Amino acid sequence: MCGIVGYIGKRDVAPLLLEGLQRLEYRGYDSAGIAIQGKPAKGTQSAGLKTAKAKGRVRELEARLPKRFAGTTGIAHTRWATHGAPNDTNAHPHLDADGKVAVVHNGIIDNAADLRAKLAADGVELVSETDSEALAHLIGRSQAPTLEEKVRHALALVEGTYGIAVLHADFPDRIVVARNGSPVVLGIGEKEMFVASDVAALVSHTRQVVTLDDGEMATLKADDYRTYTTEGSRTSTSPTTVEWEAESYDMGGHDTYMHKEIHEQVDAVDRVLRGRIDDRFSTVHLGGLNLDAREARGVRRVKILGCGSAYHTGLIGAQLIEELARIPADAEPASEFRYRNPVVDPDTLYIAVSQSGETYDTLAAVQELKRKGARVLGVVNVVGSAIARETDGGVYVHAGPEVCVVSTKCFTNTAVAFALLALHLGRIRDLSVADGKRIIAGLRKLPEQIAEVLRGEEEIKKLAGEYANAKSMMFVGRVRGYPVAREASLKLKEVSYVHAEAYPASELKHGPLALIEPEVPTVAVLPDDDLLEKNRATLEEIKARSGRILAVAHREQEKADHTIVVPRNEVELDPILMGIPLQLLAYHTALALGRDIDKPRNLAKSVTVE
Repeated sequence: MCGIVGYIGKRDVAPLLLEGLQRLEYRGYDSAGIAIQGKPAKGTQSAGLKTAKAKGRVRELEARLPKRFAGTTGIAHTRWATHGAPNDTNAHPHLDADGKVAVVHNGIIDNAADLRAKLAADGVELVSETDSEALAHLIGRSQAPTLEEKVRHALALVEGTYGIAVLHADFPDRIVVARNGSPVVLGIGEKEMFVASDVAALVSHTRQVVTLDDGEMATLKADDYRTYTTEGSRTSTSPTTVEWEAESYDMGGHDTYMHKEIHEQVDAVDRVLRGRIDDRFSTVHLGGLNLDAREARGVRRVKILGCGSAYHTGLIGAQLIEELARIPADAEPASEFRYRNPVVDPDTLYIAVSQSGETYDTLAAVQELKRKGARVLGVVNVVGSAIARETDGGVYVHAGPEVCVVSTKCFTNTAVAFALLALHLGRIRDLSVADGKRIIAGLRKLPEQIAEVLRGEEEIKKLAGEYANAKSMMFVGRVRGYPVAREASLKLKEVSYVHAEAYPASELKHGPLALIEPEVPTVAVLPDDDLLEKNRATLEEIKARSGRILAVAHREQEKADHTIVVPRNEVELDPILMGIPLQLLAYHTALALGRDIDKPRNLAKSVTVE
């Protein structure tokens, strides 16, 4: 979950690395550090490594850099703590005992305790509490003649996940990198090379990238790169072109990335629909599925796997698939699925959902399913990501870069992608032409309806002020409304730190009603479907216990203290729209409470560790 960036070339490296770190802060921001190869003195080949580290944001590191910190090769890191508290000592890069090796590491070394104990027994003084420091010492102690072999020998002793970049004072002409479970992307420039854990750090300098696979390493020199396995066998790679320009990663006049990304949903939803609707047959084209009609008709069950917001979109997706395709479907957290020794059915279609396409728990679930012979599709945002490469096919959601830690536009686009998939499967099976046309018409209305919701932001901002001081909030919804309630509850927790719970509306009377009081308001998601009257009965139960109610509905609700009115679409698609105002509610609640909206405490964007 940490951010890695490196450079080798002719330019002054420190400003480049700081710029890259700032673009990667959403991956971790409790400490940061930088190491560069110093310029050799006359008659020498090496001047050693220079490092600077600081607890806190990248700006703290920038303020601490010495005035003379010149060099043309370096690596840098912004951290999300796994081992050891955020402080200067635990910040990366980590050095070996001689100060010749510098390592930045993203991931978790599972056998770090054993490695640290063995190093200590051999007389090595470990200065940090991290698992990553062990790597620097292992590389530094290797007697191998090349840096590549030193790194390979060290990695052979490591169990766990890693994305690493390594400098060595005795090999000043290169950076060696490696990947196993944590992303590493090479940026190919003109007589200069870059490396990062995310293309966000690269696109302002190059759009030609190479993404390493698990078990793959690379050596970067200023005018060349080569890739090979951890066993030393050469691999063949060709650069691909990044889809997005550098401007896509800027705030674009908004105060926060979250606000920008909420407002980008109009265009984002238009993108995920563009070129995919087939009016002639009242269906959609999803060419990347690699699932023909005969195979689709053979699917007997669908299982959707994801974590956090991706899991919640999976809940929406499962309902859409059941309603439109009439295939039994359910969603489960990938982090639970991978550990419970699940029964893998050959007639089940598995779908892995991830914004980054690198979420470690979801990727591990995909790998276990593939090992057991399952057919797995991916629904991801990042083209060429690990899950996209390891699945049998899938759907890109085309939300564009999402920088804010909390997901908004990608959540919405993923839900729309599931609607497309459900329509596709439904039309192959028993969904009528008339229903296909109805759903397509609803999909086409979504961008303008989202714009209509966003035009009501000022009113939602006022409502957020009314509820911002609640000690806790309850979110409820029934059937279609329940996944929306779950995601809204998560959004509020993530960005405002207000405690929130989400329950099916029907479950409120089975225990959670004990929590209802004036200081614990309830947000009720009430689509205007055949369950509306039952949902209104839930409002009666809450009011009878002096609870305050904020309803999200298609018309004013008499029993609610306040109602956010959302435009009506087709009943199957209504949950997509009903989540938008609740994103704004979370945003403005956090704003009212003075939270750091783009970088909420304890969290990071891409969860590439267990």
